[in-house]
Amino acid sequence: MSTDALFLVGNSKGGTLTTVRISDNELIRVGEVAVGVGCSTFAVDAERGVVHVAVKQPSPAIVTLRIDPRGGQHEELSRREVDDELAYLDLSPRGHMLLAASYNGGWGASFAVVDGVVGEETGRVEGRNMHASLFDPEGHNAYFVSLGEDHIAQFAVTSTAGLTPLSEPVVRHSAGSGPRHLTFSKDGRNAYLLTEFTGEAVRYERGDSGRLTRKEEVPAYDLTRGLRTSSFGADPLEGHLIWGADLELAGGERWLVCSERTESTIGAVHVQPDGSLSGPVVITDTETQPRGLRVSPDGDHVVVVGERSNHASLYQVYDDGKLVLQSQLETGEGPNWVRFL
Repeated sequence: MSTDALFLVGNSKGGTLTTVRISDNELIRVGEVAVGVGCSTFAVDAERGVVHVAVKQPSPAIVTLRIDPRGGQHEELSRREVDDELAYLDLSPRGHMLLAASYNGGWGASFAVVDGVVGEETGRVEGRNMHASLFDPEGHNAYFVSLGEDHIAQFAVTSTAGLTPLSEPVVRHSAGSGPRHLTFSKDGRNAYLLTEFTGEAVRYERGDSGRLTRKEEVPAYDLTRGLRTSSFGADPLEGHLIWGADLELAGGERWLVCSERTESTIGAVHVQPDGSLSGPVVITDTETQPRGLRVSPDGDHVVVVGERSNHASLYQVYDDGKLVLQSQLETGEGPNWVRFL
């Protein structure tokens, strides 16, 4: 990457937010600010120059910070208390609405956002072990992924930042697969899901109403390393079990990159021009326990953070799906979330 790009890393155990610059494919630390233990998810509002960060100490809350891109000393502007700690945050394209998912609380919610400040809750959905909450690229629909219920709840977004269930309120996935994270193609016609317990990348077609229709799934982990299907409550490291985490489209949407934490790999699944998935998966060894990843704005690089390595790695994504390491940087204790500014 020849031009500068900035990204943030949330260090959950350390309670800090680290700002990193990419310059000529090198990772350079800009600064670090204390936010609160459990800063495990955040959503960037680049237009307004703020970031909404979820923390769990001293109490569960969404903290809004004014971004300081030059020094990384982001200033707290507001704090919205919530019932339980959060696993996922996503901001609407207009910046007027925030979605949240609480894994431990078993709920998802929407919040109105006015002038960059998170306001009152405007909608709520229940679901065991809610793991992700996302808007489609245009912000017309909202989706909540429930790992415990093995489904995706789907809604239309109202003019008052509320949620209205679609005619098919939920899309069910295979029982015990543990649907975890979701991402969309830029045109919003395809959605891709990663399962935690079976390590599958799943494609859904998204219709004009926003409804998702399941099409196909392929393994997104290394089939040669003896990993076995996991289950809720199992210790994946002790049992050498599949432990899927995060995913995103890269390389002009030709590859879907997915992290697996037990073997610490990134699996690149080939995406056909029509959005369908095909194998085999291209495997890259990466940071220990790669909890979070993010593709750069140019689509040709991916940043991966390792919960147990306390480092971030920058890779270039090649046409054949291989990820080639460019740079590595220590970020903080327990990094698990990364987003570009």
